[in-house]
Amino acid sequence: MLNLSVCLYICLCVCYSLQPQPEWVDCIQASDMCNQNPYCSSRYRVMRQCLVGKEKEAMLDNNRECQAALEVLLVSPLYDCRCKRGMKKELQCLQNYWTIHMGLTEAPNRHPDAFRLASISSGNTGLILTEHVVRNCNPCLDAAKACNLNNSCKRQRSSYIATCSKEDPNKGETCSKKRCHKALRMFLDRVPTEYSHRLLFCPCQTEGCAERRRQTIVPDCSYKDKEKPNCLELRRVCRQDSLCRSRLADYLVNCWMTPHAVSTCPNQDNHQACLASYARLIGTEMTPNYVDSSFSNWTISPWCTCKGSGNQEEECMNFLKWTYYKKNQKKKKNTPPLSFHETRILNSGKIIKLNTLHHSHSHHIQSLCLLKQLAHQNRRFMIRQFMLHPR
Repeated sequence: MLNLSVCLYICLCVCYSLQPQPEWVDCIQASDMCNQNPYCSSRYRVMRQCLVGKEKEAMLDNNRECQAALEVLLVSPLYDCRCKRGMKKELQCLQNYWTIHMGLTEAPNRHPDAFRLASISSGNTGLILTEHVVRNCNPCLDAAKACNLNNSCKRQRSSYIATCSKEDPNKGETCSKKRCHKALRMFLDRVPTEYSHRLLFCPCQTEGCAERRRQTIVPDCSYKDKEKPNCLELRRVCRQDSLCRSRLADYLVNCWMTPHAVSTCPNQDNHQACLASYARLIGTEMTPNYVDSSFSNWTISPWCTCKGSGNQEEECMNFLKWTYYKKNQKKKKNTPPLSFHETRILNSGKIIKLNTLHHSHSHHIQSLCLLKQLAHQNRRFMIRQFMLHPR
């Protein structure tokens, strides 16, 4: 079985990272904006209930409704809101802020990097280089902001988020996966790739950023299910659907790689065709996604397992082979140096290598992002270190 490759054009995010970004909104305004949207407001109420009492850690980790609420809030104005010291209704503003950010950090297994930014702006306009300025560099957040500045991207993204977050009372489910998939396909078909691919493939240096990337397709509806199906069964279902089968075939054609290829990237003449084919699988039965919020040892795969394969276990395991990317992975002797680290993932029944830029390139991305943060400090203010009880 031939190895396939998908080259993530992280360098696209370098170009975009220097574009001006809109100022943050205060959490009072963000709360009002959320309350105007029925899907956001209902999840906001649920999230407040999830953070009440001694059992909140268990609720955040195990309660499906709490997790669904958090996913909606991650793409709402509340995620990036701030409070200015001494502002009117400062206490209410801070309470709104911690409703979502405590949800990201209270449980012991949750990612700490999402909690690095402060809730309060000090009003200091001096260009002081701190760790928090570096931590404020979030290419996936920048991608979301760029999308919001484009009418088509903003409209289509809001549409699929609302659809994928809407409950389906007829089936007693939190959403309709069929409608969610259709909305995702519309987003990817109608929105220019300069916006959609940037959301899907943004490079991350923190778990907070990686979690935002994982949440891009609202995975609790579009990706996950109550139980993982057998991978061979998932493949069979895909082949029975004309759209899924066609997009899988399109992917195989555009991402084909010969055994003797020198490069780790397929389709040397048109890498973008491979990226587009990968993105078009989203919204089908073979929808892939990031399996966790790791920013270094990350893996992408469809939602399936090889349990219960019986005498077809070997075939299923061949379908489901992957290895995690090791940041300090030792290279074999006599292997020429590569400008890309390789991460093997599974998608569409084949092993794929998702290439991320070599660490020196990643540092370059971070440097550009840092310059952007410093350039806009005079209007966005310095962010103080977070504190649960300010003052």
